[in-house]
Amino acid sequence: MIVKLLLTTLLILASICGFFPAIALAQTTPVELKISLGTSQGELKFVPNNLQLKAGTKYKLILDNPSPTKHYFTAKDFADASWTQKVEAGKVEIKGAIHELELKPTGQAEWFITPMKAGSYKLSCSIPGHAEAGMMGEIVVSNS
Repeated sequence: MIVKLLLTTLLILASICGFFPAIALAQTTPVELKISLGTSQGELKFVPNNLQLKAGTKYKLILDNPSPTKHYFTAKDFADASWTQKVEAGKVEIKGAIHELELKPTGQAEWFITPMKAGSYKLSCSIPGHAEAGMMGEIVVSNS
């Protein structure tokens, strides 16, 4: 009887705290978006530099760096307003709060993320001089 009461209480608390939506999001097939950090000609820009996303939709951001120099995908406010399931790079899987990713030349990473709050968020490369040279963009999240 006590075990049944304890399990019922835990299920109620989990649903109140939003635990089950996170499980549902983790099992959803993500929408894939490819984003290049720079170009093979060395241009300092994101391709594309304007991302249109929907709140509550799971995305797989496929990031690559075709350029001869390292770059950062920095979008702190966007990351703070989103739920990150994980980032995969090579044989590594990273979980937890992610605010920026560094991609070295020819580097690739996959960021599984669900925007939770509508808004317009700044995207930039935080290497000195890169944003000023044009390596910036915008992530717009609309309500579903």
